[in-house]
Amino acid sequence: MHNHKIEKIYNENYSIIYKYLCCITHNPDISEELTQETFCKMIKHIDSFKGNCKLSSWLCEIAKNLWYDEVRKRNRKITITENIEEVSKDTMEEILIQKEQLSFVYQSIQQLDIEMQRVMYLRLHSDMSFKEIGQVLGKTENWARVTFYRGKKKVKESDCYEK
Repeated sequence: MHNHKIEKIYNENYSIIYKYLCCITHNPDISEELTQETFCKMIKHIDSFKGNCKLSSWLCEIAKNLWYDEVRKRNRKITITENIEEVSKDTMEEILIQKEQLSFVYQSIQQLDIEMQRVMYLRLHSDMSFKEIGQVLGKTENWARVTFYRGKKKVKESDCYEK
């Protein structure tokens, strides 16, 4: 593959991949690193791209797999500890209530079909527009908007959300 073609692919897809990774990692530094790795992997494996989906969708799949690999590595190396003594009892109760409510919302989202889950996560955890979400998922802006609002309605109607 010629350098100018690689550069064009990079320029057209960089922000999509970076925003997608920010959505799933919640960490700009890790997202930046994994975005670079995604394009390196793309160069190595471009021959395996069959063209049966948008290039941006294929790149997002590579990015997601790189993130999963990173999570597995980190889980082997790191155990997370929190200094609970420094947090007041009232603050701790507020945090636990917020976490519980958020947990119910995410349980509800997990009950949705996979496409709807992807739209919900991309919209809730990134600053991506519906147009960008549509591009990442190989769909239209309108499809992303409608799917998000249908998902939102289902989450509000679910038993988990009402608890």
